[in-house]
Amino acid sequence: MTAPSSPEAPWPVRTVARKVAEWIGRLGEVWVEGQVAQLSRRGAATVFLTLRDPAADLSVPVTCARDVADRPGLELTEGARVIVRARPDYYIARGSFSLRATEIRAVGLGELLARIERIRRLLGAEGLFDAARKRPLPFAPAVVGLVTGKDSAAERDVLVTARRRWPAVRFAVHHSLVQGVNAAASVIDGLQRLDRDPEVEVIVIARGGGSVEDLLPFSDEGLVRAIAACRTPVVTAVGHETDTTLVDHVADVRAATPTDAAHRVVPEIGEQRRLVDGLRARARHLLTTRIEQSERWLEGVRSRPVLADPERLLHGRADDVVALRDRARRTLTHRVETAERDLDHARARVTALSPQATLQRGYALVQRADGALVRDPGEVADDEQLSVRVAGGRLPVRVDRQDGTP
Repeated sequence: MTAPSSPEAPWPVRTVARKVAEWIGRLGEVWVEGQVAQLSRRGAATVFLTLRDPAADLSVPVTCARDVADRPGLELTEGARVIVRARPDYYIARGSFSLRATEIRAVGLGELLARIERIRRLLGAEGLFDAARKRPLPFAPAVVGLVTGKDSAAERDVLVTARRRWPAVRFAVHHSLVQGVNAAASVIDGLQRLDRDPEVEVIVIARGGGSVEDLLPFSDEGLVRAIAACRTPVVTAVGHETDTTLVDHVADVRAATPTDAAHRVVPEIGEQRRLVDGLRARARHLLTTRIEQSERWLEGVRSRPVLADPERLLHGRADDVVALRDRARRTLTHRVETAERDLDHARARVTALSPQATLQRGYALVQRADGALVRDPGEVADDEQLSVRVAGGRLPVRVDRQDGTP
């Protein structure tokens, strides 16, 4: 048993490599599913191949005996989906990891469809197919991105149909592989390039029809996630109308064919012209009707007596003014006469109660020099100067008590 490593007693490389090989060797046989990316039959006894994970950028080398690879009924080719029974192996001399296969099985159509269904349920549970994620397409995009095969019928259908419908449309085309082991990665690269282009307003992924195996890259989990991560709306047009791939579920719009995709991303110029002409005619009709209604209303207003003969209204108001003025004059005269009578009555009462009226009846007022009234003879002294007021005026008098009485 090897002692634990430490700074003072480190393990040599051979020891580490041997321990890694022993640990990997304890894993035992495993069943692995993948896609054959490379295949080499060098030599007479051994076949070398690379097994790629379709949903991730990972691969592992595999070796097997020729009789395993050439088993009757097994058509082992690049791009084929296979299930491998192998034992992990770590080659100490080169420090490399590989699988030593003892059995290889081809993945049949039913198994492929079952795997696609498992991926569909997984991505659906994550919400990647939810309708709330779907984005509306722009009405008349200036630039349309197109990911398709070079010189393919799908490319021609999209370009010709779209330009016929809307001549002003421009395309940013990315030619990619649409079949085979590298197709999904190639489509993802084009999709991401176009998504980064700020001028591209919508992206179309187009491919013609084919078998389930041919369309398999468009059910790739990595491609589905790349479409879900796009900021630009994506339209898929893969295969015929009856073909359905996983990218159709995650796309914002699924077109039945490449031609249908062109119909969906750009409007038809003739139809839009007819629509504009119809809207213009409708606007003209509405405006004409509104003007005619306003003219009739104005004519009705002008025909009213108050506007047809404005002086007639003034004549009637002049009579009212004269009547109100006469009424005001009568009211004012009555008020003045009533006030005069009230004033005469008040004057008569004041006169009757005034000291002058008393004097007129023969009474007199005796006042001292300071103006104080004399009410008692004892209040005045002998020879005091007094003033006597009678109705006709004042008389100066002097007090003379000859007999001792005033």
